[in-house]
Amino acid sequence: MKKRYKIPLIVFGTLAVFYFVLVIIRMFHFYNLDKTNEQVAKIHNTKLTMDDVIGKNLPPDPGAEADKTIQGVDANKNGIRDDVELAIFKKYPDSAKIRAVLLQYALALQMEAVQEVVNEETVTEVVTEQSRAHDCLSDALVPRKTPESAREYSDTEKIDTYINFVEKKQYNTAERKKAKTDFVEKIGSFNSLTGVCDIDYSSLSN
Repeated sequence: MKKRYKIPLIVFGTLAVFYFVLVIIRMFHFYNLDKTNEQVAKIHNTKLTMDDVIGKNLPPDPGAEADKTIQGVDANKNGIRDDVELAIFKKYPDSAKIRAVLLQYALALQMEAVQEVVNEETVTEVVTEQSRAHDCLSDALVPRKTPESAREYSDTEKIDTYINFVEKKQYNTAERKKAKTDFVEKIGSFNSLTGVCDIDYSSLSN
């Protein structure tokens, strides 16, 4: 009689363990899904402000601390690395319009370094914001003759000058360059966003 009950008990025990493991896996799945959704919302809600553009709360020079970590220093908590922010203000002290679009691009690039959740979805959403910032910069500083017209090579060169200025500051160490490469390896497909600029640059006098 004991042997008759032994096999069902083993089967029941195995099923119970399997069910328990399945429950744990599902719990982790939904936890990670919630964290991803939370991070995606944070990515798209992170915007440049007019205070950033006018330098209302410029950070102090981080000095040697700037390059000790990939994330760098963001003392004023606006999402832009302090040394990059200060470099933009130093280069373009008299043009709020240029600062606005360059700061937005720098903000989008810095999102790579500060992500709490890094997976295909969050990486893709960050790159979507970077694409939006790139389009903002291009349209604001080197506008097309018409929305449908192609840009001339000289226009592309002008855009690249601005882009390269920010990226050279942002990816200024070997560690940051490698982090960039590792980050974009996880990218998925994406569509361009509408409303490319955080700041209405037409309201800026220069």
